[in-house]
Amino acid sequence: MFNVPILSSITITISLLYLLISTPPKSYYHSLFLSDSLLSNNTSIENHLFTLTKRPHIAGSQANAEAAQYVVSTLTCYNIPSHVRSYDVLLSYPLSRTLVLTPPLPYSPIVFNLKQEVYKDDPYANVADQVTDTFHAYAKSGDITGQVVYVNYGSIEDYEVLEQMGVNVTGAIALARYGRIYRGDIVENAYHARAVGILVFTDRIDYGGGGGHAKWFPEEKWMPPCGVQVGTVFNGAGDPTTPGWPSTGGCERLSDDEVEKGGDVPLIPSLPISWADGYEIMKFIGGEVANDDWQGGKDAPVYRIGPGPGIINLNYKGEQVIRTIENVIGVIEGAEEPDRYVILGNHRDAWTFGAVDPNSGTAALLEVARRLDELQMKGWKPRRTIIICNWDAEEYGLVGSTEWVEENRELLSSRVVAYLNVDCAVKGAGFQPFATPQLDELLIGSAKQVQDPDNASQTIYQSWIANDKNPAIGRLGGAGSDYAAFVQHIGIPGADVSFGQGYPVYHSMYDDFIWMKKFGDPLFRRHAAVASLWGLMALQLADNEILPFNYLSYAYELQKCAGDLKDELINNEVIILTPLFESIEKFKKAASKVDQEKKEMEASKSNSMSWKVREINDRLMMTERAFTDGEGLPGRPWSKHLIYAPSKHDDYGSNAFPGINDAIENAKIINSTETWQSVQHEVWRVSRAITHASLVLNGALT
Repeated sequence: MFNVPILSSITITISLLYLLISTPPKSYYHSLFLSDSLLSNNTSIENHLFTLTKRPHIAGSQANAEAAQYVVSTLTCYNIPSHVRSYDVLLSYPLSRTLVLTPPLPYSPIVFNLKQEVYKDDPYANVADQVTDTFHAYAKSGDITGQVVYVNYGSIEDYEVLEQMGVNVTGAIALARYGRIYRGDIVENAYHARAVGILVFTDRIDYGGGGGHAKWFPEEKWMPPCGVQVGTVFNGAGDPTTPGWPSTGGCERLSDDEVEKGGDVPLIPSLPISWADGYEIMKFIGGEVANDDWQGGKDAPVYRIGPGPGIINLNYKGEQVIRTIENVIGVIEGAEEPDRYVILGNHRDAWTFGAVDPNSGTAALLEVARRLDELQMKGWKPRRTIIICNWDAEEYGLVGSTEWVEENRELLSSRVVAYLNVDCAVKGAGFQPFATPQLDELLIGSAKQVQDPDNASQTIYQSWIANDKNPAIGRLGGAGSDYAAFVQHIGIPGADVSFGQGYPVYHSMYDDFIWMKKFGDPLFRRHAAVASLWGLMALQLADNEILPFNYLSYAYELQKCAGDLKDELINNEVIILTPLFESIEKFKKAASKVDQEKKEMEASKSNSMSWKVREINDRLMMTERAFTDGEGLPGRPWSKHLIYAPSKHDDYGSNAFPGINDAIENAKIINSTETWQSVQHEVWRVSRAITHASLVLNGALT
């Protein structure tokens, strides 16, 4: 009689042991993801990049559609169910452009050829004719003539300097150099200064190693004399004809006049040119010598302001057409919480070959997918759903990701845990992390587990702090990549990681596989490191029972930003910041409370806590949403995040409290009671949002 329960107990014990042995903890798979057994010799990454960059693949082209199919087939090969989501969007292409400089007599007119030249032994010479002519996407067509005025980087501050010098830009063609601010803002600032058009050149001091170098790509990494940085000059996000809704089927679209009145497309013609052409024009600009910080590098001509006497004729004709773009979406369904999503995203389209921008990121994304497939074959299933997204038409203005977010807005708002972006995975050496603050701890912890690709004896984190004792994590306030729709439009926590900062051949036809192989990442170790960090963050977000968010980091960041704002308004007796500081204090208390709850839950092993885990995770997930406001920023309704959004006059720049900063800038110019009241109103709006976030984090009704 007694043998039966004894045998049953033994059987149960063996069964439990078998289950434990056969079902390792999630942390086992996370370690396996970084193990030597899963790390390739980087050949697969190199092969992906080589394949993706064989041809130029601008958005809307057949070559880019073929690249989309390559991503689909690769994900399918890795046992990740995938599909294509298409949108019909407004894209822009050049039809014709001419640029003629008429110098003073006795010099003859100069007709620029506006060509990027094939280099010696260029392996891509046979497809060079497929590179789209240099242009600015969405540039206004026109035939304009005027004297040239040099405007430095074309920022608001640069035009203020010109005004102080008594230089009138009205009716002139501005000559600006790339750098410091977004090219769309360079064009918009020229319009507001009453220029009739603008040329933007890639100055050798910024993209040629400071000038004075006798060699450039392919011998060295620098931009060649004929290299041109192309790009969009659209100041919005998504399809210009469908602001706020997806470009699907026979959807409603704005007319050309309505698009122009919207203020996000340029209202004067523009054209990007090379540093060789910029120097030639600079030789025929007279007037006062520019300040030292406006000058070029060694061997550059003396930069003068003008206007003239050189006269430029710019004739540009472009077409704007509806073309189909394709997002590739792969899904690994979660086993326990399939309705909670962790999204990894990278775009595929490129102005030319796109070895750095963006296909270093695409190759890293496919490497993450390969390793996740290996984990699945070893028995791993994510707790939450992982979604892999490969966006299209990012270069035109974050179009593919924005259309998808606008189409799925409510579902994403209610289900997405976090969005992890990689654009240019590798530009060179040096770790470059960005995140919303609650992900700081996760990012740092992951960096402590991944080997530094340039120093095998250290982790990424160790190398990072060796270069900076207080390593800074950038914020996602700029609109430079696909995180914008997630963070700034619907309030989803996000991160963006890469190696290297700027790279000289940016957006030119020299951003090819040879440049990456020679200068960017010869052994593809940096690509592998990005994949390791990216994937590890995704695994922890997908698998950890309690979401690895730390809102105390957010509270400290808000305190710092509020302190900076107080310093800026130190002599202002009109604006009261008390509501802002009080709301941040409430948020800090809520963050401390939820942090303590997490610790208590992690210490408890009770199965009855499962409902509480879900509840606290919902609070952690939804708190970022509370920083958004349905009305959006003043004059920028699409940007709804009141803590992080682009600077009004620099789409690449990131501002904390952007609405307050915009209002302060306006008030300083106009200096009226009404404008300063607008500043106070924005302070109240931000304060209410932070208070709302603290209520969500607390998880209790008032």
